[in-house]
Amino acid sequence: MRIIAGAWRGKRLVAPSGDTTRPTADRTRQALFDMLAHAPWGGRDLLDGALVLDAFAGTGALGLEALSRGAAEAVFMETDRAALASLGANVAACKAEARASVLAVDATRPPKGKPCRVVFLDPPYDHDLLTFSLQALRESGWIVSGTIIVAEARRSSGSKASTGAFCPGTLLDERSYGTATIMVWRGD
Repeated sequence: MRIIAGAWRGKRLVAPSGDTTRPTADRTRQALFDMLAHAPWGGRDLLDGALVLDAFAGTGALGLEALSRGAAEAVFMETDRAALASLGANVAACKAEARASVLAVDATRPPKGKPCRVVFLDPPYDHDLLTFSLQALRESGWIVSGTIIVAEARRSSGSKASTGAFCPGTLLDERSYGTATIMVWRGD
């Protein structure tokens, strides 16, 4: 696993052993960031100077990729101890300590936050955490009108998540990559 593009292109990232953490595959991450850069609702300026949130951060690959591509600051939320250790090592390897805040908190019970331009959500599959975290992040101020929300779900459950009881805004795109479905919304 590595950073795909930007200032830290090629930088290797570490992941905890075992299957507790499921990092977004390099190819999926590349496709996602290409989509963000080239979509009519996105563009290269989407990440420039942005505050981004990487909830269920795991290794921090999504937030670190955003920092590498020009985001000003990234907040990472993670509760797993092994993932937190890998995340800390990855932040240090990228020398991103000044631009990264690592919070050992549950994204379904987040602290009050600042409005983010982009929120990445990659919760563990099969736990219905996407709906709960979206609502909690909105209620605590991380997601506001205009926030771009990027969520990953198991491919078979992607459509269910995008049409679930809690819709975070306008669905902008939904694409499948291997076993994953990536959904992108703009917060209302």
